[in-house]
Amino acid sequence: MSANLEDKLQREIESLGYRVSRYVYPPGTIFSVHVHPVDKIDAVVSGVFKIVLEGKDIILRAGDMIHVPKGVRHSAEVIGNESVISLDGVKA
Repeated sequence: MSANLEDKLQREIESLGYRVSRYVYPPGTIFSVHVHPVDKIDAVVSGVFKIVLEGKDIILRAGDMIHVPKGVRHSAEVIGNESVISLDGVKA
């Protein structure tokens, strides 16, 4: 996916007061149910990421992002055969 999309997403997340880290998750990656002690934003640069948040399945594709409030139980997994490039925003 375009570096322009990644730059745009990073700028948008940072403008909301979040520190951004970039991760690459290979196919088959699963994050079991967990919580974070801080508000987060997950954004997808490429690939398909499924997040289960408050009992709802949410599919994120390139350009999509989601706010994950602190303390909210959720899980996530890479869908399909393509790695997910994700920008992980943590409230500064």
